[in-house]
Formats: sequence, structure tokens, C-alpha cells
Amino acid sequence: MKTKPDLKLSTLINISFGFFGVQIAYALQSANISRIFATLGADPHNLSYFWILPPLMGMVVQPLVGYFSDKTWTRMGRRIPYLLVGAAVAVLVMCMLPNSGSFGLTVSAAMTFGLISLMFLDTSINMAMQPFKMMVGDMVNEKQKAKAYSLQSFLCNAGSLVGYIFPILFTWLGIKNIAPQGEVPDSVKWSFYIGAAILILCVIYTVAKVKEYTPAEMAQFREATKEEDEKASAATGKDSSNYGLKVFFQVGLVQFFCWAAFMYMWTYTNGTIADTVWNTHDTASEGYQAAGNWVGVLFAVQAIGSVIWALVLPMFKNIKVAYALSLVIGGAGFAMVPYCTNEYLLFVPYFLIGFAWAAMLAMPFTLVTNAFEGNPRMGTYLGLFNCTICLPQIVAAALGGVTLKAVGSVQGNMLILAGVFLAIGAVCVFFISEKRKAAKA
Repeated sequence: MKTKPDLKLSTLINISFGFFGVQIAYALQSANISRIFATLGADPHNLSYFWILPPLMGMVVQPLVGYFSDKTWTRMGRRIPYLLVGAAVAVLVMCMLPNSGSFGLTVSAAMTFGLISLMFLDTSINMAMQPFKMMVGDMVNEKQKAKAYSLQSFLCNAGSLVGYIFPILFTWLGIKNIAPQGEVPDSVKWSFYIGAAILILCVIYTVAKVKEYTPAEMAQFREATKEEDEKASAATGKDSSNYGLKVFFQVGLVQFFCWAAFMYMWTYTNGTIADTVWNTHDTASEGYQAAGNWVGVLFAVQAIGSVIWALVLPMFKNIKVAYALSLVIGGAGFAMVPYCTNEYLLFVPYFLIGFAWAAMLAMPFTLVTNAFEGNPRMGTYLGLFNCTICLPQIVAAALGGVTLKAVGSVQGNMLILAGVFLAIGAVCVFFISEKRKAAKA
């Protein structure tokens, strides 16, 4: 009976290394979409609607990537072909999106161009992102999976850190951070250009270093897992065949509150700190663009918190305690943001928010891939699991304008609401089922 071997640390890192580059692209998108569309002329009450498109594309693309890659076997591998195509398209679109206002188009035409570019960018990012999660599920045994996803979280947040600081870094280097009305500053454009170059180089590295298991090896691993499940069912007297789906939906409930919270962070941080720190609502003003740069700095601080906390998470013996505690700390961070009127004081709440982000990147996939261990349709289930990330973002974005009015049209109140969502998610963690083990002889 052949089981998945323990992998060297270098192998675990190589499997996820390309995620570093993909996350730079995702960080640039997350930190700058509201800024870009506000600069093009979008009303703050409509900003959340622009955020519907990214998760909507994720709901479409990632299940398809999972389904088809489950059936794909090539000399390059099972998941890697999809990774390469997604990365190549992302590079092209990253050079287009920040130029939406630079072609002399009307405001509505520029926004339409921006939306189309955003659609292709998020489609390609999702196509490139999902294979990394699937390769961990395919190649890493249950004992090492928490470590593997924590390493992926580390690389993810390291990439985020780089992407978030690019605009302010290029501003410090002398690239212009202001532009004519309706145009995106050069500091943002160059951030996307350099991010695209790093993305493709990181993906090429993973492709060169990682060799996926063959169909024959995967079949042997599935057979070994099937035997273990049968022993567990016999020992407990309960059928464990539905365990995976049960955990899928239980973790999905936690995901709903977590991702709705972060959708509001991405959408309303820029407006919040422009109001509370720079005392401006004018999107063409130097203060608003300075706030836009500072959003990248704050998200970088969040990434630093995530990187540090990702190293701490594997030390917890109880995954659910680690998960819930992380969300509570992050929720407290969200609640603090509107009350910090100094840009440097904001480092504290965003550092704490990073704790929740680290757990969100590692814990759900650890729980779900362990629940579906040995299932030949692992990729399909992980693709569908992405809907628990995308759907709450779509719901939160669709209701963003109405919710903003309900809280007095104060964007900072949306971040307090995000903190409440994380607290609810932390409570839901304790309803996730534990995996049954076979009784030892």
C-alpha cells in the first residue's frame, strides 16, 4: 500500500513559489481597483459594484479549472498547463488595466474598458492561482498539509507585501503620483508593469522545479486512503463517505463572513483614511492620491502581520482554536481603523488584520483537503470550494451601496461592520466537524 511520502522543505516551497508572483498581481488589484475607478470618476456609493466582477469570474473559472485539470494528464503535469496559460494572460492584461483613462475615451467608455480589463485580469489570476492550491492537495500528505498551506500563506503574503508597496516605492523613486483628471498616475502603471514581469518569472520557476505525480501514483495513493477510510468507518460504526461534503459546507459558512469582511476592507479603506487622516473626498486631490499610496503601505503592514502569523499557526495543536483566535484578533483590528486619525497609528489595526488573513489562506484549505483526501475529484471540489470565497464577496459588493447608506454614508463604518463579520465567523469555526480516526489495534 503506497502512501504519499514526506516531502523536503525545499519541495514544499517550490510547489507554491509561483504563488508569490501571482499574489503580487492580486495585491495590486486589491489595493488599487477602488483607486483606479474612483480616479476615472466613479461615485463612492457605486464603488462596491466594480468589485462584483472579480469574485464572479472566480466562481466561473476556478470550478472549471478544477474539473478539467482533474481529467488532464500531460508531460508537463496535471495542473501546470492551466497555471501557465493563466499567468500569460494575466501579464498581458496587467499592462492594459492601469491605462484605462489614457486613451482619450469618455468617462463611461474608460470605465467600460477598465471593467473588461478587470474581467480578464481576474479570470487569468484565478486560472493561475487555483493550480497551486490543487498541487498541494495532490502532492502533500495529510501530516504535512497544514505546513504546506502555511508556507503557501507565507509566500502569498510576501508577494502581497511587494505588490502593496510598489506605488509608494515608485513615488519615492521620483515617478509621478498625480495625473490629469481621469487618468491613473504613472506610479500605479509602473507597479503593474513590474508586477507582471515578476509574476511570469516566478511561475516559470515553479514549472521548472515541480514534477507532479503520475496517474499511476495517484491511483495508488487513492487506494491507500480508501483503505484507511474503510478502517475508520468500521472502528466508529459510522459511514465517513459524506464527511468531506459536511466539512465543505461548515467551512463555507465561516468563509462567508470572512470574505464579506475583506471585501469591505478592499472597497472602503481608501475612502476611510482619505476622510479620517487626509480630510478629503476629492479624488483628484493630492491628498486622496496620497491616501491611495498609503493604502498600499497599510496592506503591506497587513501582509507583514500575515507572514509572521503564518509562521506561528503551525505551532497550534488545535486548528480550530488557531482559526477562531485569528479571526477575533483581525475583527478587533477592523473595528479600530476608523478611530485612528494618524497614518502611522493605522499600522496597529492593519497588522492585527493580517492575523485573520493568514488563517483564511491556510486553515480552510487544510480542513477541506484533509476531508477530501484520496478523492479523485479533489480539483473539482477545490474549484467549487472557491465559490465560498467568491459568493460572499459578490453578496457584500452587491449590497455595498445600500449598506453604506444604512450606516450613514460613512465609509469607516463599513470597516466596523467588517469586524463584526469576523467575530461571527470565529463563532462558526467551532461548528466544523473533526475528522474521525480508525481505532488502533
